[in-house]
Amino acid sequence: MLWYNFCGDNMICNLCPRGCNAERMENSGRGFCKMGYLPKVARIAPHMWEEPCISGTMGSGAIFFSGCTLRCVYCQNYEISAQNNGTVISVKKLAEEFKRLENMGVHNINLVSPTPYVHSIIEALNIYKPEIPIVYNSGGYEDLETLKSLEGYVDIYLPDFKYSSNELGKIYSNADNYVEITKNAIREMINQTGKAAFDNNGLMKKGTIIRHLVLPNHTKNSIGVLDIIKENFENCMVSLMGQYVPLGNAVNFEKLKRKITQREYNKVKNYLFDLGLEGFVQELSSADEKYVPTWDYK
Repeated sequence: MLWYNFCGDNMICNLCPRGCNAERMENSGRGFCKMGYLPKVARIAPHMWEEPCISGTMGSGAIFFSGCTLRCVYCQNYEISAQNNGTVISVKKLAEEFKRLENMGVHNINLVSPTPYVHSIIEALNIYKPEIPIVYNSGGYEDLETLKSLEGYVDIYLPDFKYSSNELGKIYSNADNYVEITKNAIREMINQTGKAAFDNNGLMKKGTIIRHLVLPNHTKNSIGVLDIIKENFENCMVSLMGQYVPLGNAVNFEKLKRKITQREYNKVKNYLFDLGLEGFVQELSSADEKYVPTWDYK
């Protein structure tokens, strides 16, 4: 599948596994994400709330893109992922923002939900490639050809692995064949980055960290995800997250209406330890709306 091409002044897009083959104009689009082909952003600033090896002491230079190829019903960034709020910028401006963040002293450039704009991101990195690592921070539901186009541009991948069953992927993210597609995508990410590497200050220079958010009433799902990771991947780390807060459209799903309990989290966390997977474990105190970024659309 051709990942994208241009027809006249508009883009025909197949960047994500949905394969919309949809027309995208500068500022609007007819695909699942509804985005135009120019980057739309909601926040560009140092961000302190990633894994310690990503945020460090000076923060991760996070660029939060609007529009998402998953649009999970419980997304904490629902205002920008599903409601598409943000500001359209040029590719040149995106390159300038890379440089501005780098000059602020951040440890990396963190591209959050970047999939609809991979073509623009590559163009911007061809204009200016920072000397600090480039982080691709996504939902993990990625097209292989799109990922292959990023080889040599991305140093660190931060994919989610959300579900161990395609049924849940369909219910909560409207995603077909979620498990198979995400497995293949993460395998490609790991092949590109190799084993995790760190500098003398413990900051990640390259590698892949697979994130998993524990959902309420779904410990079986989480245990299944950890099994998939253990059975299929080497040379990666795992970040177990307990930050779930019922935001977005979660109130309309009975099992998602509350935070996770300590008992639920301990069950998954202990299983992670039993499997001997390396990585990070988030504290349950992170399950607070105060950690949701402020969207200033600047």
